[in-house]
Amino acid sequence: MKKNGVLLALAGCAITGQAFAQSSVTLYGVIDTGIGYIHNSQTSAGNQSTQVKFGGALMGSRWGVRGSEDLGSGMSAIFQLENGYNPGTGALGQGGRMFGRSAIVGLSSRFGTVKLGRTYDPVTDLVQPLTEDNFFSGLFVTPGDVDNYDNDLRVSNAVKYISPMMSGVQVEALYAFGGVAGSTGSGQTYSAAVSYTNGPLGAAAGYFHADGGNTLTNGIRTWTSSSDSLFFSAINQGFASAKSIDIIHAGIQYAIGKFTLGAGYSHSQYNRDANSRFTDAARFDNGAVYVNYAPRPDILLGVGYNFTRLNGPANASYYQANLGAQYLLSKRTSLYWTGGYQKANGTNLSASGALVPAQASVGSYGVNSGTGSQLVTVVGIRHKF
Repeated sequence: MKKNGVLLALAGCAITGQAFAQSSVTLYGVIDTGIGYIHNSQTSAGNQSTQVKFGGALMGSRWGVRGSEDLGSGMSAIFQLENGYNPGTGALGQGGRMFGRSAIVGLSSRFGTVKLGRTYDPVTDLVQPLTEDNFFSGLFVTPGDVDNYDNDLRVSNAVKYISPMMSGVQVEALYAFGGVAGSTGSGQTYSAAVSYTNGPLGAAAGYFHADGGNTLTNGIRTWTSSSDSLFFSAINQGFASAKSIDIIHAGIQYAIGKFTLGAGYSHSQYNRDANSRFTDAARFDNGAVYVNYAPRPDILLGVGYNFTRLNGPANASYYQANLGAQYLLSKRTSLYWTGGYQKANGTNLSASGALVPAQASVGSYGVNSGTGSQLVTVVGIRHKF
């Protein structure tokens, strides 16, 4: 009996070991924090220069767990849970969600991958890696992140398909359910993108549409929909009552020696309905260029420029120049400095819908200047684990 018990225990261990060998689970994360200086920051006391602690100035701080299980015949089950947080305060990001950055489960095979849950949209997956946001986040972003350049929004209740890479081409498509009974289109999100990679050349383009639903509070649409909202700075707060958002984004990148060159264009349209506070669709057009130089494997230098034009119920222009530098202490730890200056001209809408002089707000930090110019600079440290 003892012999049989030992044999059964060994067999159980062998079976368990085989199951573990076919599965993998990885814990990972990023801690990024820095100290910044802002010239022209709107406060109750007026426009002031301030020092502030930035969380995720170069890369959003996060921790997550992802894994896969081999199901046989070339098919795997996959999952990912990713949390965003502020390293300065410990507060949860993405509206206080436990796993606000990602929460997906799906299947992967030679025919592609299907994911269900809360995830990034296809434009973020395929176009964003070709932008300067992939190297220096935050400051280099389109003013106010009106086109989701910095992936400030994510999509819940989504079904996403990712094709395998075929001759350098990859395609993604997403649909997210609004969940409104009797109104299929209310709160829905859909998106598609395609990319092409051939050695040092990369190019991608995509389309994104999000419906904000029909619920408003004090004249502001609550966006109780499948998509997060983007209305967190003076650049687009006047359009927070928008019924829907349409974004077209394209980018191209080319690496030559120690240099990486990139350019992109986006068109973002904020559409209205009878409940909106603005009278015409707001159209943001943004052009961006950047050059990166890596004189050594542990040093990266970058310079970028964005021009953004608003047309519609208001007319404004935003000119933004950026510089950045990274020094890698190791493969996982780096020191960095970034700086950005923005000049705004023309008129925009205030949060109450009034026509006011356009005010600057550099990148995606959401700090309003209260005036037509703003300077932001940040020095910090990032560690990946």
